[in-house]
Amino acid sequence: MENKLYVGGISYSTTESGLEDLFSQAGKVDSVNIITDKFSGKSKGFAFVEMSNEEEAKKAIEMFNGKELDGRKIIVDHARPMKKRNFQEKRII
Repeated sequence: MENKLYVGGISYSTTESGLEDLFSQAGKVDSVNIITDKFSGKSKGFAFVEMSNEEEAKKAIEMFNGKELDGRKIIVDHARPMKKRNFQEKRII
């Protein structure tokens, strides 16, 4: 999936609609997902943006990597596949 982008260093005040508006300058945005803490609901400072094709994703990287958004310098790059986690079950006796 070369059209899925990692967007790091975003401000805690950045919204999904704000990211969609920005990235739509590079092409059609299929989805935006700001990653939040499951307990507090606050942003963790990064998001994933999925563009409609690889060409638009490359254009978005060129346009926005290192640019300022909401007072923060953002990082934009291709998203890496999620690593498989090894959870060990703990049993309380």
